[in-house]
Amino acid sequence: MKLAVLMLLLILPSQLHAGVIALTILAESRGEGRDGMAAVACVISQRAINRNLTPEQVCLQKWQFSCWNGKSEADLEHLYKTAQAKYALYLEANIDRMNRANVGYADHYYANYIKPPYWAKGRKPVAKIGKHFFYKLR
Repeated sequence: MKLAVLMLLLILPSQLHAGVIALTILAESRGEGRDGMAAVACVISQRAINRNLTPEQVCLQKWQFSCWNGKSEADLEHLYKTAQAKYALYLEANIDRMNRANVGYADHYYANYIKPPYWAKGRKPVAKIGKHFFYKLR
């Protein structure tokens, strides 16, 4: 038992939710192709920098990504069976190396098929990739 407790203490915080970033990317943008998925990964990375949080913490912050509203990791695990899962896991593994300039250092986005959020009012997107508009608010 003591060894198990010691091993648990050696787990890095980012390993506690391994896959959360990939699941977020899959849930938010798997239908947007590689460019759209990479763009969402860039937003996750930029928010982590802006907020001094880990990318996993950013993904799990309340009301940050609609895919997590009222859902758990178990609710989204079926997404690992999609064709895009391998690429999403690649993006997660490289989240700290994303070229955020590709989306104008955007820290927010929304899909063009929903009503624009309050924070987009009067603002011009810094990028449009697939069905998503990207904004730099900070």
